[in-house]
Amino acid sequence: MVKWRFLRLEGDAAFNMAVDEALLISGIPTLRLYRFRPSAVTIGYFQKVGDSVNLDETSRLGVDVIRRVTGGGSVYHDENGEITYSVTGPLDLFPRNIQDSIRYICEGVLRAIEVFGLKADFQPVNDIILAGKKISGSAQTREGGNLLQHGTLMYDTDLETLAKVLKAPKEKLVDKGVSSIYERVTTLSIELGRRVSFDEALNSMIESFSFLGDIEEGELTEEEWKHVEHLEEKYRSRRWNFRR
Repeated sequence: MVKWRFLRLEGDAAFNMAVDEALLISGIPTLRLYRFRPSAVTIGYFQKVGDSVNLDETSRLGVDVIRRVTGGGSVYHDENGEITYSVTGPLDLFPRNIQDSIRYICEGVLRAIEVFGLKADFQPVNDIILAGKKISGSAQTREGGNLLQHGTLMYDTDLETLAKVLKAPKEKLVDKGVSSIYERVTTLSIELGRRVSFDEALNSMIESFSFLGDIEEGELTEEEWKHVEHLEEKYRSRRWNFRR
């Protein structure tokens, strides 16, 4: 059975993205569960900031905006309502086909939702749907023989703030058959009719991602910390975050 390292490291947007990329570089099989503190919007590598984010609102609310190394769309990471996972390791630990590998890793999120007595479904390319609405999204990249996939679980996300800071393209809403972002997303708290805590969400994810293998809590290596320090400079730069 593959041995997996579990990390609880968390911080602001630049730190979080620097850690995930450092893990991609090292390739040590790792599960990381974390929050963005403070709340942040991450945008996909290929997105244009102005097309994806309401910068007036993020500035007013003190929400960080940062570009990921992975693709996909814009995501609001609520410090008090969303947990982010990242899975990294050598490519040979995962299905070779990209779509199959995304589905495989998302099994951890599906199982975490089942812990709460709810049934969700994976919807290609990278979404998890509960009660007809999105509750989780993921994004993946591959480099140097290693894979990084990170994604979300909205357990108690403030959807009003989400709707303010993200720009949902009208054509995407029409394609989903809805008129507003409120009709498209949900949270565990909404579906359960009670407030779900961070600890509940965290413990369900730890339990559910055990399908990967033997998971043991650990720390970053000295070399990984050096990568983090270097990469943080990139993620804090306007040149990177506003390159498109």
